[in-house]
Amino acid sequence: RAFWGWLNAVFNKVDHERIRAVGPDRAASEWLLRCGALVRFQGSPKWQQDYNGLPTGPLGKYKIEAINATDSCIMYRGFDYLDGLEHVTDIKLEKCMYIQDECLQRLSETNNLQKSLLQLKIISCGNVTDRGILALHRLANLEYLYLSDLPGIREKERTFRVLQQALPNLELELDLE
Repeated sequence: RAFWGWLNAVFNKVDHERIRAVGPDRAASEWLLRCGALVRFQGSPKWQQDYNGLPTGPLGKYKIEAINATDSCIMYRGFDYLDGLEHVTDIKLEKCMYIQDECLQRLSETNNLQKSLLQLKIISCGNVTDRGILALHRLANLEYLYLSDLPGIREKERTFRVLQQALPNLELELDLE
């Protein structure tokens, strides 16, 4: 188990030189696919899941529109890759064992995501607590938030009331025990 944690940390190491060389969307795509996530590019209906099948083309041609991190090993350490993404409207975090409150806080502090992110789904991420959900209040344009199977959320009513006050246009869908 320690070996896999180490390997996942290696996959999440941010390569700032690579970001400069190939652009933020390409570098983030490589990171996400390396960690087992899927990406969908603007104008494309299909999900990209094969690292070796990433499209090539002029720098900046392919823009990430959606991220599906189901069962991936993305972790806080790699979130610097999100900074340059300007077109991400949809993120799904499902069964991500390394996603914790600090990740959601970092996500909500990312300026570009504050502007572009419209939908967020957080499902079966056992390390997420009320603190992480409350941090999402900075995602001013978030229209839809789906939360399911999050045992770390203890003060549901208060947390959701505070979030709903901060984001009055948010449609909040809950499937929590």
